[in-house]
Amino acid sequence: MSYFATESRQFVHPEDTSSAASDWWRGAVIYQIYPRSFQDNNTDGVGDLVGITSRLEYVADLGVDAIWLSPVFTSPMKDFGYDVSNYRDIDPTFGSLEDFDRLLEKAHSLGLKVIIDQVISHSSDRHPWFAESRLSRTNERADWYVWADPKPDGSPPNNWLSIFGGSAWHWDGRRMQYYLHNFLVSQPDLNFHNLAVQDALLGEMRFWLERGVDGFRLDTVNFYFHSQGLENNPPVRPEEFNASTAPAVNPYNLQEHLYDKSRPENIAFLQRMRALLNEYPGTTAVGEIGDAQHQLEIMAQYTSGNDKLHMCYTFDYLGGEYTAPHFRDALRLTQEKAPDGWICLAFSNHDVVRHVSRWAPHGFEDRLTRQTALLLMTMRGSVCLYQGEELGLTEAEIAYDDLVDPYGIEFWPEFKGRDGCRTPMVWQSHVRNGGFSTANRTWLPVPAQHLPYAVDQQDNVANSILSLYRAILRFRREHPVLIKGDLELVEGVPETVLAFTRTVGEDKLFCAFNMAPEPIIVDVPDGLVLEDAGAPGADAQLEANRLSFGPFGAYIGRMN
Repeated sequence: MSYFATESRQFVHPEDTSSAASDWWRGAVIYQIYPRSFQDNNTDGVGDLVGITSRLEYVADLGVDAIWLSPVFTSPMKDFGYDVSNYRDIDPTFGSLEDFDRLLEKAHSLGLKVIIDQVISHSSDRHPWFAESRLSRTNERADWYVWADPKPDGSPPNNWLSIFGGSAWHWDGRRMQYYLHNFLVSQPDLNFHNLAVQDALLGEMRFWLERGVDGFRLDTVNFYFHSQGLENNPPVRPEEFNASTAPAVNPYNLQEHLYDKSRPENIAFLQRMRALLNEYPGTTAVGEIGDAQHQLEIMAQYTSGNDKLHMCYTFDYLGGEYTAPHFRDALRLTQEKAPDGWICLAFSNHDVVRHVSRWAPHGFEDRLTRQTALLLMTMRGSVCLYQGEELGLTEAEIAYDDLVDPYGIEFWPEFKGRDGCRTPMVWQSHVRNGGFSTANRTWLPVPAQHLPYAVDQQDNVANSILSLYRAILRFRREHPVLIKGDLELVEGVPETVLAFTRTVGEDKLFCAFNMAPEPIIVDVPDGLVLEDAGAPGADAQLEANRLSFGPFGAYIGRMN
């Protein structure tokens, strides 16, 4: 086994195929990079691969295990890369295949694994496959996408809705049929019922595995199959309505999506995908599940048995309330419905309002930022951090004239879209565009309110959010119980307090969080003897078997 060490951190090289190395993803911390917004090298106002490569030391110094790159494939950018027109090449916006290879090589030299987005539930309408499919009903790829005849009155085949608004069906005059698009009209859905489509997509994934990537983040992994019966979706029952998958203003939430996604046929395809990954030891796959009513059951199906996905993430913590009851319920349901599954935890990403803005009461932004950093790193699962999260960035306010996200433009002003969480990374507070780019205009504006949080204002500053994240990540690495230990909820604590234990062998930690802006004193549950574990950001005081929490306070203790 070969290692590359820096400070107290030990890196395992990608060529290590031991069982420990193959299991690296379990409990790993993955840093999500949104390429358009990380670092612009060629001064066009858009981030690129060379820019990312130049900043990889920063990412490695955080103490994470891997990076996840949002899509960099060839694309017309109607959905900013989530509409792929060539799965085997890099869009010129981001650079070239050679730039990607250099990024991969440098990341590996720093001990960072590289996970790339795979957007295979749909392609761009500019993909050659779709261009051929729409030509006729008899060509070689005629059924590579989901086509259906209209009803006798010319209306769409059923009531399925697009997440981006309106019907999920679009009329095509060439074939005189509708095609399915769960997202933009320019993102037609591939037909996974066709084995040739499955083979082709697995071939596209093999291309990147051969190139040396360490795994895939699978966009909308439960959208691959639809019901061939094209049945209407029923209305969602009022008591099961929630807006975790789509914003509350979107009528998509009014349906229970029984027939347009989350179909049982997906299991066999995921088994084919896992067989492919098993040919490349040490690779992994994390799936995004978007299903407001059934996400935990789906996670259990997709991650159990060691023959499908390694891990999945849901929207339990990318939406919802920041309250102890909500988190208790989510943790309990995860254990009940997916006892053998493995969750990838995230509070923020490129699709949701940054969690500090989503959850923090006014005046408590700093307290909540610090608590969520420690909470995320002590829960059971792997972890995704979103770029800028480690700086404490809040959601940016974007003027309507500066919006580029079609989702936000469609539902403005009640839903402002995803641009507010996608603004450029801030590296230097007193440099043009925060050090992201020297261009006159960046693809999204650099928010003035983010500049005081720039890396150069927090680097090596003892009490900064950035220093806290580095310290918590180091604490996590030093305590294997936080990486692979079991989690058990602690009952009998006040309603505003979330408490759980993490256990592996004889190693046990007690973790408690006051998830409210009011201070509280809590009696330590009977039978527990605690000793402060020295966790960064844990500021509650233990005295005479009582814990005194400040607003959004935390305590981590060893159990003796």
